[in-house]
Amino acid sequence: MKKSYLLLLLLLFSLPTFAQDYFPKNDGVKTEEHTITAFTNAKIYVTPTQVIENGTLLIQDGKVLQAGANVSIPKSATVVDLTGKSVYPSFIDPYANFGIKAPKRSFDRNSPPQYDAKRQGYYWNDHIRPDTDPMTTFTYDNKKATDLLKAGFGTVNTHMHDGIVRGNGMLVALNSNGDNSMRILDNRSAQYLSYQRSNSTRQAYPTSLMGSMALIRQMYHDADWYAKGKAKRRDLALEALANNKNLVQIFHSGNKHNSIKTDAIGDEFGIQYVLIGDGTEYENINAMKATNASFIIPINFPKAYDVSDPYAAGVVELEAMKHWNQAPSNPKALADKGIVFSFTTHDLKSPKEFMGNLQKAITYGLDKTKALEALTTVPARILQQEDKVGSLQNGRQANFLITSGDIFDKKTVIYENWVQGNQNVFKDKSHKDLRGKYAFNVAGNVYDVTIAGTPEKLKSTVMKDSLKLGSKISFKDNWLQLQFTTADTTKTEFIRLTSPVRNATFFAGKAILANGSESSFNATQKEVSGSKDKKGDKKGKDKKMEAPKMFPLSYPNGAYGSAALPQQETILFRNATVWTNEKDGILQNTDVLVKDGKISRIGKNLSAGNARVIDATGKHLTSGVIDEHSHIGAFAINEAGHNSTAEVNMEDVVNPEDVDIYRNLAGGVTTIQLLHGSANPIGGRSAILRLKWGRSADDMLFKDTDGFIKFALGENVKQSNWGDTETTRFPQTRMGVEQVFTDYFQRAREYEAKKKTGTYRYDIEMETILEILNKKRFVSCHSYVQSEINMLMKVADEFGFNINTFTHILEGYKVADKMKAHGAGGSTFSDWWAYKFEVNDAIPYNGAIMHSQGVVVAFNSDDGEMSRRLNQEAAKAVKYGGVSEEEAWKFVTLNPAKLLHIDDKVGSVKTGKQADLVLWTAHPMSIYAKAQTTMIEGTVYFDLERDTQLRRKIKNERTELMNMMLLEKNKGMKTQAVKKKDKVHHHCDTVEF
Repeated sequence: MKKSYLLLLLLLFSLPTFAQDYFPKNDGVKTEEHTITAFTNAKIYVTPTQVIENGTLLIQDGKVLQAGANVSIPKSATVVDLTGKSVYPSFIDPYANFGIKAPKRSFDRNSPPQYDAKRQGYYWNDHIRPDTDPMTTFTYDNKKATDLLKAGFGTVNTHMHDGIVRGNGMLVALNSNGDNSMRILDNRSAQYLSYQRSNSTRQAYPTSLMGSMALIRQMYHDADWYAKGKAKRRDLALEALANNKNLVQIFHSGNKHNSIKTDAIGDEFGIQYVLIGDGTEYENINAMKATNASFIIPINFPKAYDVSDPYAAGVVELEAMKHWNQAPSNPKALADKGIVFSFTTHDLKSPKEFMGNLQKAITYGLDKTKALEALTTVPARILQQEDKVGSLQNGRQANFLITSGDIFDKKTVIYENWVQGNQNVFKDKSHKDLRGKYAFNVAGNVYDVTIAGTPEKLKSTVMKDSLKLGSKISFKDNWLQLQFTTADTTKTEFIRLTSPVRNATFFAGKAILANGSESSFNATQKEVSGSKDKKGDKKGKDKKMEAPKMFPLSYPNGAYGSAALPQQETILFRNATVWTNEKDGILQNTDVLVKDGKISRIGKNLSAGNARVIDATGKHLTSGVIDEHSHIGAFAINEAGHNSTAEVNMEDVVNPEDVDIYRNLAGGVTTIQLLHGSANPIGGRSAILRLKWGRSADDMLFKDTDGFIKFALGENVKQSNWGDTETTRFPQTRMGVEQVFTDYFQRAREYEAKKKTGTYRYDIEMETILEILNKKRFVSCHSYVQSEINMLMKVADEFGFNINTFTHILEGYKVADKMKAHGAGGSTFSDWWAYKFEVNDAIPYNGAIMHSQGVVVAFNSDDGEMSRRLNQEAAKAVKYGGVSEEEAWKFVTLNPAKLLHIDDKVGSVKTGKQADLVLWTAHPMSIYAKAQTTMIEGTVYFDLERDTQLRRKIKNERTELMNMMLLEKNKGMKTQAVKKKDKVHHHCDTVEF
């Protein structure tokens, strides 16, 4: 008995020594000036790849003096024993808004638009704000700093999240005990850009993504011009841009498609951007690699949808469900491809979510070393701040974490986060982790005790043989208190134990037995928490968490995507009815051989060779349908901020994942002209697309074609139906529309004259209009009323060029002779009328009448639904006007090809032309006809049988994913409410902002 009391006394007297390195929670302690602190016996991650076991870290005056295994510790140093602990460099967030509040929108969306800049002495567009200095509004936010410190961050790179060019950033140490002179490591750490307009101004331009891209390009041209001393007045914004030129350029592009386009803009002007990702980079990882950019990626992985209501669950898109399943693999995909990336807390509701999401990414295969690099050395390198932060090498900021173990282990506790040598305590690092299985020897009786829960909030299970006893445990300041019932459960009698704990593997203390007598106990740890079972597994090693089943990528990565990109084939269509659109007319029982993407041979009984043979008996083979006027497959349609936006380009905003592309292929459409809308008289440049479903936006562009641009007449351009506030932009009348054209054409001629002298400011808009005047770019004009059609032809004649196509042109029948004389084509609706005032005179005989006068006539859609039924629209030319079937079919094939200047490549079935072909199950203009096979350049992008298989696959994938989501909810995981994503059907008058 005396020995037990002596042991207890020894333990009690040793307690103060045991706790001497404990700093009270929330009591940040700043090291005294010039004091050296030595952290000993720790596992030190100097860098993610330089790890010292049982090492020593010396710090002084907020910086690292030395880290190593054999460090000489000065006698004057304060020594902190970190036996069993790990030390990591504190994390860096390279994309934050810490301490800087972006301005709120100061105007109502219903306010009249502002067309001119308000800032005097600055750039002509208020959304360009490179002069923004975050120092002027920076306020250290203690609450947010605490949240970030608890998540492991010691440094943030912060800036104003407002505007297209947002100014410079600041590198800030999260030192709550310092002041700004100490915290701010670099007040010009980077320059930031985005495509989002500023809330500080209501200047109308740009209203679209393509407008933002055009504005950035023009800004760079203007900056070069200004730097050469060409400007007549001072521009403070362009001067700031020049001053920021050598800073790291960080661009928030918005999504994986924009990242590709943003990098291309950078390449155009010799700039390598650091790109802010959106977490979908894995879907197009090869293109991300090709940018050669470094990425900063959020890890805001989506929560599972609550699909318990089967009716609500039906509206969740497969794409969204697959992203929930695949998103945590994004960091691994980047790492595997060798792409340099770092992490950010941006887009997270709270930094508390950060580590859980990162651990999930590791579960999905992200290497832990890569993860640590993405938090430390990589962001430091991206920001060119490796000499200050990101490691514990000599001379770096003394920013480090003290943890209970592996930083990425779920059980690991971050005890402290030191920033610039100042201590922030979040957990008592002397606090022992008692979780595990023990044998408690109490007065000669052995009890099996399992301690679980968290280190701060434990739970106990006490067993006596096979009997479970009621128990309660408390552990505070390394003192254990455990009480449990006796084996006789009919009595409420308790055994109470108390003991200090210095070593979790063995400890001893006092026991108060059920009869009130005092005794002793000791506890021996048999198994630590999370160790493997006894059947051959090693103790103390956690089982590696298995990654959940991840669905494979498809192209595109949603509904109707293929497991692999389709490839060119050699195919023989056997015994088809071939609509050649050539002098041969319609050929019966004819074979067509496709090889190397082209029509190789046409004839009867052709040799198949190694070709795949498609039996086309009773079926019709035609060239692919071409839509001269389409708005599918785009992220934006109108740039409405100016009355002329010739500088914008639809090629910048191609959305290759728009499901309408697949639907159009199912309707036999192979090529479209993606046109700008009709928000202004002079719109943007168009994109001619081949509908190569699953491929990138760049792959869809029809190569080696003439350039086109959208013009518009009528109600839309004069803002007739835009609302009462839209009354300030010129033009507001039809006669004003004419003046816009003459003014801009005259300006372009004057620009051309200056250009020849060499003393000119490069203007993308004027360059484009000059291309029109010099017949290097061709006009497709939205039109209805005969008077305006006449007007524009006269203006074109005056400036020496031709209008290529009047699109819509519902009054073309009134001016067909004049169009023929001018050389204009007509792309019209088959039978639309009376949907607004200026189409009251439309008639269904319009196309036939123009055709009879020798005008090249096409039927267009301007609609995502009509476009996949253009084969049926062609038939209306037979019904209304008696056009022959062959000529009517040309209205949606060869004629639009002629209008787009691509008829030498597509539009007919002719040897040597590109194999853009459709095999129809019946007469191509029949309402019963289906496109069985649609190919582009000899590659099948739609197949009726494969479509059936894809529909089954979609159903199966949705079912399996929903079951996985239901399991998540049943496990108690957080879910998100079902959201319906409404499909946006773009039209001429669609305005984004």
